[in-house]
Amino acid sequence: MQEYQTDRIRNVVVLGHGGTGKTSLTEAALFATGAISRLGRVDDGNTTSDYDADEMKRKISISLSVLPCEWNGHKVNLIDTPGYADFLGEVKQGVRAADAALVVVDAVSGVEVGTDLAWGYADEASGGLARIVVINRIDRENADFASAVRQVQERFGKRCLPLQAPIGAQDAFQGVVDLVEMQAYLGEKADAGAVPESLGAEVSSYREQLIEAIAETDDTLIAKFLEGEELSQEELRAGLRAAVCSGGVVPILVTSAGKNIGVPRVLEALAAYAPSPADRGETVAHDESGGEVQLAADPNGPLAVLAFKTSADPYVGKLTYLRVVSGTMKPDSQVWNANRKAQERIGQLFHMRGKTQEHASSLPAGDIGAVAKLAETTTGDTLCARERPVLLEPIAFPTPSYRLAVYPKTKADLDKLGTALSRITEEDPSLRVGRDHDTNETVLSGLGESHIEVTAERMKRKFGVEVELVTPKVPYKETITVARQAEYIHKKQTGGHGQYARVAIEVEPLSKGSGFEFVNKIVGGSVPKQYIPAVEKGVHEALREGVLAHFPLVDLRVTLFDGKEHPVDSSEMAFKLAGMQALKKGAQEANPVLLEPVMTLRITVPEGHTGDILSDLNGKRGKVLGMTPQGAFTVIEALVPLAEVQRYATDLRSMTQGRAYYTMEVSHYEEVPSHVAQKVIQEAQKAGAKE
Repeated sequence: MQEYQTDRIRNVVVLGHGGTGKTSLTEAALFATGAISRLGRVDDGNTTSDYDADEMKRKISISLSVLPCEWNGHKVNLIDTPGYADFLGEVKQGVRAADAALVVVDAVSGVEVGTDLAWGYADEASGGLARIVVINRIDRENADFASAVRQVQERFGKRCLPLQAPIGAQDAFQGVVDLVEMQAYLGEKADAGAVPESLGAEVSSYREQLIEAIAETDDTLIAKFLEGEELSQEELRAGLRAAVCSGGVVPILVTSAGKNIGVPRVLEALAAYAPSPADRGETVAHDESGGEVQLAADPNGPLAVLAFKTSADPYVGKLTYLRVVSGTMKPDSQVWNANRKAQERIGQLFHMRGKTQEHASSLPAGDIGAVAKLAETTTGDTLCARERPVLLEPIAFPTPSYRLAVYPKTKADLDKLGTALSRITEEDPSLRVGRDHDTNETVLSGLGESHIEVTAERMKRKFGVEVELVTPKVPYKETITVARQAEYIHKKQTGGHGQYARVAIEVEPLSKGSGFEFVNKIVGGSVPKQYIPAVEKGVHEALREGVLAHFPLVDLRVTLFDGKEHPVDSSEMAFKLAGMQALKKGAQEANPVLLEPVMTLRITVPEGHTGDILSDLNGKRGKVLGMTPQGAFTVIEALVPLAEVQRYATDLRSMTQGRAYYTMEVSHYEEVPSHVAQKVIQEAQKAGAKE
C-alpha cells in the first residue's frame, strides 16, 4: 500500500447497534476497492474483520478491526467495532483512533439502543466526531427508508438529511440517487444512469432540504440561496464538506451491504466529505511539567503516537495498534514511552487489514498502523521523541461492573493462570483482575456475562488455561452486640509434660468499621509476660474463623484481665489454644450477628424506565438515597446489599434493553436481617461440612 499524505487519509469508525450489518458493510467496502478478491459473509465466518475464533463461533464482532482500503486517491481506514454493550472497551478504542463516525442503522428496525449509544460515543470524543449515517439492509422485507430517516431526525435532529435516495426498496432495491450530483448509480459497480422519473417529487423534496441546510452553514452560500440563485455542484460539494466537518450537517446514505449495492457511493462520500486528520484541528497534549502542548497533524512535526489497542497472540507475540497524531513514525527507530519513562525499539511497521499484516515503509501524521513486540507499551500510552516528551490523553474505558470468580480446572491450569490473566487484561483494559482477601477468590470483572465468558474462552485458546467461572462469594463478616466475660482452661495430660493454661477475657462491641483491639490488663503476673503474645495470637486465629458461619469477626475489643499458669505444664501453645477457645466462648454468648457488604449504586437510566428500576431495587432490599434528572436520563443513587446485585449488569440490561448503565462501590457493612442471615448460616455450615 502506498504512503498517503495526511489530507488524503480518512479514519472512520463504524458504529451502531448489534446486527445492523457493520461488518458486512466494511467487507463490501474492501471488495469494492479491490482490497479483497472474494466477498466474505458473517454467517459463513469468513469475513476479513471477524477473524477471531470466538467471532466466527458467535457470528458477532468482539474486537475492533482496522480495515484500510484505497478509493479515488484516498486511504480510508475503516475501523469495524462490536455492536454489543459487553465489548464497549473496543468501541472506545476505535472512537479514539478515528476522525469521523459512520453510524449504521437498520432499514427495518430504525434507531435502536446501540444507535443512541454510538451517537453518544461520537459526541464524547474530543471535539466530537463528524458523522455520516448509513441506512443499511434496505433490501430486507419491510425496509422503509423514509421511516428510518424520520426516526434518525426525531432522535438526532433536523441536521440529519438524506444525501441519497434509494431506487426501489426491499427485493427491488437496485441503486441510489446522489442528491448533489442528481445522478443515479446502479448495481454493484455503481454504474451512472439517469434519475428515474418515478422518484422526481421525492428527490426534489430531499434535494431542496439538503441545499438549504448546506447554504445555512455558509454566509456566501446563504446570500446566494436567498437571492434565488442556483448553487453550483462545486459550491454544494465544498459547502457540504465544510458542514460535515463542523457537524452542521449529517448526511444520510443508503445501502444493501449484503447485495453490495450502494457501497462504492459510501466510499465516495467518505473521501469527498469526511474530515482528514488535518481538518480536526490541533490535538491537546501535555508536556512533562503538565503544561498544554498543541499538536497539529503535521508529518514534519514532533513525534506523538497513541497506542490505542494491544493484541496478545501466543504465536506473533504482542501487537500494538498505533494512531500517529503528529510527526512520522519510522521502522527500525528508537522512541520514548512517556507514560513508562522507557525507551522502545520500533522494528517493522505494518498496515493491518483484519489479521493480515502488510509492510509499511513509514506512518505519517494521521495514519493508523501497528508494530510487534514492544516491551513496555500498553494501551493508552504515548510514544514520542525522547528530547520532546509529550503525553496524549489516555483512553477512558468503562468501569467493569460484572464480577465472576475464576478457579483453575487443574493443577497445570493453576500454574499458568496468573500469566494468562495478566496478558488478557493487557489486551483488554475494560477487564480487571483482583484478589478478594476476605474470600480468597480471584475475581475477574468485566462489562457483562458474555464479556467474561469470551475472556475465559480466549484464555483457553490463546494460553491453554481452562477455568471455571462462578458467582463470587459474598464477603460476610460477624460481630457481637453486647459485652460478655468468658474464661477457658486448656488442660491436657499426656505422658511426661501436660498442657495447662487458664485465660479470662472480656469481649465488647466497637462501633462499625473500628476493626479489632486487644487490651492487656493483667496485673500481678497471673499470666506471665512471655505468654501474652501467644494469647493474642490465639484470639487472632479465632477472629478469622468466626462463631456463626466461619466468617471473620470484626469491630470488637478483647481485654485479657486474668489467667493462670502451671509451673511445669504451661507453654505458648497452651495459652494460644486457651485464648482461641476463650474468644469463641465469649463471642458465642455476646449475641453474635452476621454483617453484609452494602454497595452504593449509581444507576443512569432513561426516564421511561425509572419506575421499573425503583420497584426492582425495592425487591432487592435497596434503599434509594436520591434521584437527579440529567437531560433525558435520571441518575438514581441507592444502597443495596451486595448479595442482591451480584448479577445486576444482566438484570439492568434486560429491564432497560441495554439503555441504562451503573457504577457500584462498597459503602459499608450492615447487619443482615435475621430471616436472610439464617439461610446464609445454614448454607455456610453445609459448605463447611462438605469440605
